[in-house]
Amino acid sequence: MRKKTLFLVLLFGLSVFPLASSAYVFLGTVTISDLFANVLDFVWMLFAGLAVILFIAAGLLFLMAQGKPEGVERAKAAVIWGTVGVIVAIVAFSIVTIMQTALGV
Repeated sequence: MRKKTLFLVLLFGLSVFPLASSAYVFLGTVTISDLFANVLDFVWMLFAGLAVILFIAAGLLFLMAQGKPEGVERAKAAVIWGTVGVIVAIVAFSIVTIMQTALGV
């Protein structure tokens, strides 16, 4: 059983390796800055989606508080810290963009 699994893994690896080594033929040339920009775009979209979901959750906390002071305080804290997180993320991405512009990347 173990030899069969090892054989299948090696066979798969040997069949995929030529495709991976010649991937530039299919993908074109990809620079590090392009890769970095693509990763940043993905992270930004992921963050934006997460921020929307968390602000909806904070709104639901307001609704579920039903006027109880401790529930309202908890919901307010969620909105405040969510806003702080969004501001920090915007500043972080702005710093990256400013550095890329300044360095001419």
